[in-house]
Amino acid sequence: MDRRAFLKTAAGVTGGTVLAGCLEPLGFETQSAWRDPPLVENRPDAVYYPSIVEGMGMYGTTTAGDLGFSLMHSFPHRFWTLTGDDRTKVVVTDTDSLHLMASVWDTQTGAVLPLDVSLELTTNDGTTTTTNLWPMLSPNMGFHYGDNIELPGEGRYEATLRVGGLQANRARGFENRVTTSRAATITFTFDTSETYNLEYRRLPEKAGTLGTVGLMEMDMVPKPVAPLIDELPGRLLGVPSSGDAKLPTTLIPAGNAFTEGGQPYLLVSPRTPYNRVMLPNMGLTATITRDGEHLIEESLQATLDAETGHHYGAPVPELQSGDKITVTVNAPPQVARHDGYETAFMDMPPVELT
Repeated sequence: MDRRAFLKTAAGVTGGTVLAGCLEPLGFETQSAWRDPPLVENRPDAVYYPSIVEGMGMYGTTTAGDLGFSLMHSFPHRFWTLTGDDRTKVVVTDTDSLHLMASVWDTQTGAVLPLDVSLELTTNDGTTTTTNLWPMLSPNMGFHYGDNIELPGEGRYEATLRVGGLQANRARGFENRVTTSRAATITFTFDTSETYNLEYRRLPEKAGTLGTVGLMEMDMVPKPVAPLIDELPGRLLGVPSSGDAKLPTTLIPAGNAFTEGGQPYLLVSPRTPYNRVMLPNMGLTATITRDGEHLIEESLQATLDAETGHHYGAPVPELQSGDKITVTVNAPPQVARHDGYETAFMDMPPVELT
């Protein structure tokens, strides 16, 4: 039986079933594993359990200077891209060989970095192809980079991952760092029996319900998570939700590490609702009113800090009791989404704190 085969219908299989290799003895009709696996009907506008969770294999890790790189593989599978508020479904084609994934992090702080990542693949005969990897969210990997990739066949390949400088403000631990491009090469062997025999987990009892699976444990690869809420600096003003994303917001008094003019600092740390996965590539604005009068409106700048990770913030005036802070999402997270995330973080209304 073709190892790419995947269940189309099933009988008598319970939640959390792990499927690998030949499925005929289980009584399944089969079809291409990555062509069109079951998609939950009546999906909520929130993070939900997908009908299946794909396994993942590790090709390797390496470093380039103070950046860490990992390269992983899985079955080709569908995902959705986002441009502004427009969502586009990317379907698997007959020529897709596998889904390649990468993670990039700072080795000094362990912070997973939101960067532009390109992939250059070189075959044994020296043929080279280049593509840009999508920043992505998936249930078991969280934030990463990936795409479905066409390969000419099995064999040995060189994958060179290239990243540009960080497009964000730099605070503690990142002053004058991650400013230039880097490249790292990982050699791997594409073996269909290895990739196409990875596990699929079906979630028939949970599929479509609110929630998600836990993040995978990967040796030497940090998890792409935001800090615990009680570890954020300053006074916690609230943990509002918008579009199913949590937006914990704190006010750090004057004399902090983020402002030079002795002003307080407003910090917003967006994350997913269950595994606190970081949500980069957003556009946020904070408006402050006092006694019904407009006081200030500031764009919250993407910032990377060794203690608070990736967040959004801006200096603000000294606040008084009763001041109202409205955080507006001008652009939802501009990241591609796997099943389970494609309906969340889309319609994100403003949130208000007092």
